[in-house]
Amino acid sequence: MDNDKQNTVDNSKRKFIKNSSALSSALLLAAFSEKSNAHEPPKKPLPKASRENAHGKIVGHGEFKYRVNYFWGNLDPHKVPVENCHGLAFDSKGRIIMVTDNDKNNFVIYNKDGKLLDAWGTQYPGAHSVKINHENGEDFIYIVDSGWVLNRHWDGVTTGNWKSPTNKFIPQQGFISKLTLDGKLIYTIGHPLTIGIYQADEPFRPTDITIAANGDLYVTDGYGSDRLIQYNHNGQYIRHWGGKNNQDPNYNLSNTHGIGIDLRNPADPHLVVSSRAANELKLFEMDGKYRSTIATPGAFVGGPTFKGDYAYIPVCWSVVDGKRQSNSGFITILDKNNKVVSNPGGTEPVYKNGQLQNMHTTWDVFNHCHAVCVDEDENLYVGQWNSNQTYPIKLERV
Repeated sequence: MDNDKQNTVDNSKRKFIKNSSALSSALLLAAFSEKSNAHEPPKKPLPKASRENAHGKIVGHGEFKYRVNYFWGNLDPHKVPVENCHGLAFDSKGRIIMVTDNDKNNFVIYNKDGKLLDAWGTQYPGAHSVKINHENGEDFIYIVDSGWVLNRHWDGVTTGNWKSPTNKFIPQQGFISKLTLDGKLIYTIGHPLTIGIYQADEPFRPTDITIAANGDLYVTDGYGSDRLIQYNHNGQYIRHWGGKNNQDPNYNLSNTHGIGIDLRNPADPHLVVSSRAANELKLFEMDGKYRSTIATPGAFVGGPTFKGDYAYIPVCWSVVDGKRQSNSGFITILDKNNKVVSNPGGTEPVYKNGQLQNMHTTWDVFNHCHAVCVDEDENLYVGQWNSNQTYPIKLERV
């Protein structure tokens, strides 16, 4: 090769190497200048609740630990299908009565071993909560239908867009019914427009009910207008409070999903009401006067079930990475001082300077906890919403 050709080749190589080095440096500088911190690995997607993999797992904290019996309530879905296991309650015979919004059977009756005793009812397509009250030697069922009905125009796909005309469920107005234990209707409480306490454009989609010792009924309108309504034992209106935009914000309720009467101190009965979207429980006197608020940071809490000195509360969602996440439920347990002592299926409760820190799922048991009841051995029975037609799960105290 002559000298001119050799010089041309050498110059081309040097130019190529120089340009390549400059490009590499520019790309490197650009990468380091990104605000996303390129040296950090990308975030992994959030896990999902493991469902069947949870069977046999020990969950909970401190003295409140449980073994998961995932298959306790499993039935033949072709014979006894469920949609959402919305409500659970014991009757005086120790049977577990569950309500589901499946249009084949609204009531499913179990014994404590998970054996099916009975299944019936098609009149409650929005079945959402159930309470059993013992009155004059007889059990009565109070069922809350929140008004969500299976859409006959469902497109077979849409499940979370509540305003879509082709969503699986669509809203109508709800109601409360009192039944005998074998399902005979005694009376129904309908839209409060009929008694003058709602306007025509205000929805009534009740979510829960509790019954006082004198027979008074307290109903949360958690999917409607967020009011709490008190009736007497005959279903006659007494008073209401709650809603939104009150002059005193202590009376505001946000997705008031559940309610219970705290009788842990028999001399001081009072209401414990979930303000679920605010991650709070609000305490009221039996006449509606505000008492105090219990913060449940990170936990979208439902209504409490009381057993002994403790309150057991289902959590439908929890906050992870600053957002409410799907499939992130758990159970939270409060002592008689309303301090959280255990979170089966969730993170261990932590208090700093007296303040409860954010609680959330551990992704290893539940999807969306919606109802819980407790037996005399302090075992828990958990019903879920939006969990692929899962039957109730038992947590066996250890």
